[in-house]
Formats: sequence, structure tokens, C-alpha cells
Amino acid sequence: MPGKLTHTEGESNTSSVRAEWQQRTHKPASAPLLARDAKVFLHQSLSSPCVSSIARAEGSWIEDHDGNRYLDFHGNSVHHLGYGHPRLVAAIKKQLDDLSFAPRRFTCDPAVELAEKLVSITPGDLSKVLFTTGGSDANEVALKIARAATGRFKTVSFWDSFHGAGFGAASVGGEATFRSHIAGPLLPGAEHVAPFNCYRCPYNHSGPDTCGLACAQMVDYVLGRETDVAAVIAEPMRAVPFVPPPGFWTQVREACHRHGALLIMDEIPTGLGKTGRMFAFEHDHVIPDIVTVGKSLGGGILPIAAVIARCELDVCGDFAIGHYTHEKNPVTSRAALTTLQIIEDEGLVERAERLGNYAMSRLRDTLRSCSIVGDIRGRGVMFGVEIVHNRDSKTAGNDLAEEIYYRCLDGGLSFKISQGCVLTLSPPMTISEADLDQALDVVEAAIQQVAESKREKQT
Repeated sequence: MPGKLTHTEGESNTSSVRAEWQQRTHKPASAPLLARDAKVFLHQSLSSPCVSSIARAEGSWIEDHDGNRYLDFHGNSVHHLGYGHPRLVAAIKKQLDDLSFAPRRFTCDPAVELAEKLVSITPGDLSKVLFTTGGSDANEVALKIARAATGRFKTVSFWDSFHGAGFGAASVGGEATFRSHIAGPLLPGAEHVAPFNCYRCPYNHSGPDTCGLACAQMVDYVLGRETDVAAVIAEPMRAVPFVPPPGFWTQVREACHRHGALLIMDEIPTGLGKTGRMFAFEHDHVIPDIVTVGKSLGGGILPIAAVIARCELDVCGDFAIGHYTHEKNPVTSRAALTTLQIIEDEGLVERAERLGNYAMSRLRDTLRSCSIVGDIRGRGVMFGVEIVHNRDSKTAGNDLAEEIYYRCLDGGLSFKISQGCVLTLSPPMTISEADLDQALDVVEAAIQQVAESKREKQT
């Protein structure tokens, strides 16, 4: 949920580091609410029990009930505009007065305007739209379209990917957290291959510029062997983050053409400007057959997602592929339309590219010689620092990353840890330069302190 500080991926809900931090920081206002939350909500990894409470959120900042304030570099990937953007709040309030709901079979101005706007900003001939209430649903709609259009049922996707929590979305996803607990079979025909990851690729010893693209060749190999794959579904840039090697998506796009498979790009965390392009796939000069967007589409206030497909894929008119109660909700549509207008009017795509380049350049310069930093990577304001025990062996430093995380919380910075050891930093595109520098001060200091502590223990 937006506003909830989620604990680190792979971290136990009973982490001793977490418990010590909560004991130090939580005063009487937060502790009772956390206890009530833990009592009434079903417990699950990555959300409940919660790390802290939230009382207020504005711009790049969140504040708990005890007055602790944090720059939010997580935001569940919804806060592209920051929290409570005044223009967005005003548009939603006005829409509530004008028209608060539309039954699915009655169209309304905001829904049509939003669909037209999405078509206008999406490259190529992606010109047909369907709205859903969440990204998981959007990806499942995309899979249904692919099956209907190709007459096939199999998919190819990547281990470690995330496409949602529904049965279909979890089947094509590759995160163990969303798959391993389910008794019995997931969606049949969901084939997985290793993801692009030049830093750890056993076939790449010289860096991404000399990468042999074994990862792309594996997609081609599986498509050729299976012969009946409906679609490849993937994140154009992994939100971990991992940036694809040059030429990767060109090869995958060509392989899809050769073998008759569609290419579905899941832009739910990466789209709408966060990487310095309106869509992350634009960095790689390819155009997919279907794109899904969500999370930030509702401006960090309301839930809405969308499927955008080529006109030729409008083949499902005789049956239902979505059929959502809020499919053409005027309030969520107005929120999304206004979000897109704000992104354009305030030049936030270009701003994300500039701020991201600055942040990564600064981190690389400051942490160049830090012994526990294995890699610094990303695009736009979606970047990360990989923490390792040993740079040569690339041994993941999960325990070090957890210590850094809580030091950063003490310093007033919240983010998430991906894959156990990647400090994943994703500020709003609206963040001020002063707040960005403050956050970088905090994370750099925490990393250097943990590195020094590690050195002292070894001597």
C-alpha cells in the first residue's frame, strides 16, 4: 500500500536489526497502531507486519505518528509526482463533484480522454486501450489478448521478474516470494529463462559493452524449441535495477517476429518518465506489441492501470477479457489523465534523466573506492547500489545492506532493498535538488560507515 514502509526483501519479519530499530524510534504514538495493524491484517512478506506508521505525506516526504520524517525513495513506484500534488488533488475533487462513477457500459469524457492521451504518447501503432484497477490485472489482460490473437497459450518470461500477484501474473513472474507458497500447479505453459544481468553473467567477463548477449540468444532458443509461444512478457528494465545490455531488446524483438510470438512490455514500475523516457523501452529503440502501465498512472492517489495494444490485436470483441467494475471510472480516469498532463507540463521526463545522471555520477565518484560497493547502475531516477562482501567474488552482502538500510532510516531516508543486497533508490521525479543531495549524503555516509565497521572487525 502507498505510504507503508515495507521491510527489506528477503528480510525476516522478526529481524533483530529491525526490532532494535523499532524499539529505539517508535514512541507511544506509533507502537499501538503497529500492534493493531499486526493483529487485524493477514501477515505476508514485504508488507505486514509493517516497519512503521504513516501520518502525513507531502511531496518527497512521509512522516510517522511520532514525528519522524523520511525522504521516500520507494513509494511502491506510485509517487512519480510526489505525494499530494496540488493540481492532481484539485482535479480529483472537481471530478467527484462533476461525475463520481460510470457503469462500465456507459462511457464518459474522462475515460475516453485518458485512452486518447495514452495512445498519443505511446510510440508506434499501439492504439487500443483497456483500463484495469491494478497492474497484475493489466498483465493478465495482456496475456489473454496474446492467447486470443495467436491461438497459442505458452509464454516466455524471466526468472526474478515481477508481473503481479494474481495466479496468471505470478505464473509468468519469477520471484519466489510470489510463487513458492502456492500449492499445486501455476498457469501451464509459463516457460522461464535467465534474466539479463551483465554483472553476474558467467558468459560475460569484460562488461556489457562486449557482452555476447547469451541471455537474448536463450530467448530465441526457447521460442524456437517450443514453437507455440504466444508471447514474451518482460520488464524493459528490471526495477532491481538492472539495465539491459545494448542490443538485447533488438534481438528479442527480432526473435519474436521470427517465431510468431508477441512482445509484451510490463512498464508498470518503469513507465511514465521514471527512467528519463516516457517508456523505458524507448531507450532500446524497440516497439512492443502490447504495453502495460499502472502504479504511478493514478498519481500516487488512486489505483488504475492500462493495457495498450496494437490495433490488429483488437480481436476479443466476442468475449470478456477484463470486465472490471471500475473499467471506465471517471475519477480514476481523471486522476490518470491529470497525472500525464502534469508530467508533460512540468517537463518531468527530462528532469528525471538529468537528476538520475547527476545522482549516479555523484555516487560513482564518492563510492568509487568503497570496498563493499559492487555496482552502481540504473536509468533516470531509478537507480541502485549493490552491496557486496567481496568485489572480486561478488559475494552478496545481504547483512551489510540491512545494516545500511536502518542507518539510512535513522538519517531520514526510506527505500527498499532488492534481491537481498541492492539499495534500490527511486525518488519522485519532482524531488528538489536539495532533497536529492540530502538523501545522497545519507546513503553515502551509511555505506562508508558500514564499510569502515567491516574493516575494523577484520583487523
